[in-house]
Amino acid sequence: MTPKQPSRATLLASIASTISDYRSGEIPAPTPAHVDRWIKQFPATAQELLLTELDHVLKKTYIPRSEVTKFLKLVLRARKLVGSDPCSFWKKANVLNIQQRGHSRRDMLAMFEPLLEQLCGLKLSACGSRAGDFVYLDDAVFTGSTVRNELLPWIETDAPKTGKLHIVVAALHNGGQYYAHNCIAKACNDAGKSIDVTWWRRREIEDRKAYIDESDVLRPTTLPSGPSIQAYVSELKYSPILRTGTSLGKAGFFATPAGREALEQQMLRAGVKIRTLCPHLNKYQRPLGNMVLETLGFGALVVTYRNCPNNCPLAFWAGNPWYPLFPRKTN
Repeated sequence: MTPKQPSRATLLASIASTISDYRSGEIPAPTPAHVDRWIKQFPATAQELLLTELDHVLKKTYIPRSEVTKFLKLVLRARKLVGSDPCSFWKKANVLNIQQRGHSRRDMLAMFEPLLEQLCGLKLSACGSRAGDFVYLDDAVFTGSTVRNELLPWIETDAPKTGKLHIVVAALHNGGQYYAHNCIAKACNDAGKSIDVTWWRRREIEDRKAYIDESDVLRPTTLPSGPSIQAYVSELKYSPILRTGTSLGKAGFFATPAGREALEQQMLRAGVKIRTLCPHLNKYQRPLGNMVLETLGFGALVVTYRNCPNNCPLAFWAGNPWYPLFPRKTN
């Protein structure tokens, strides 16, 4: 027997519930009416399938505050990281506070410190020593540019000649890790320093070009028809690489091949439209999300309670005159 399709009202309420703590205290809490206003910007014939797929996807990719807290509690005691005596490790550890833009790292540290104090009776100001490892905490890595841009100046200046660096994030895109890791290794070599870098993550997300058919991000199988799409693609230096097959991705974010395709097609169509509606978007803010490389966009689906990354499709976060599902706070 085929499962009964949830009603529109059920889907709207479910999505609003999943993202209920998005920017809590800063903007009004998402409601079914908010989700409905957003989805009505898409063709009526596509809305039901989009809602069904997005309801499934966001249950997998939205990171509420409670999950970050759970992640940090795991980090505090992770035996492979801290050994058999976590308090001794954290007493010696140098937890980096080197954020250049935004607030994600500072917010992570603000959440981390009371958990550390609860476990070990330590404040971050009481931690750190020349014999301790270095720890970089963040919620997610997307293109890898942020972690690269923040760690390279540290490597060039304050980092010791030898040491261990742990990059600890709740979610990590493989392509971003590869890029940042290579940049960090080169910076260490150029600075004549030997820094042993280890990456720790709770979620691993496939976005590398070589694994496009198994990707966990938005990668269309075809280009939608229409002059605006063709015009945008014609301006790119290289033709877009398209996904083949019906994979739901390594992480299983997507519900069905048809739902995934609908999400990719409609986010791309809407993104191209938004670029014509919103004159202040820069050239890197591509239809499927911010990306320096000339592509259709990054295609990220991970959104945290703090903010929506600009690497997510424009249809998620762009505003005025587009109505965003996730009103975005800029740096």
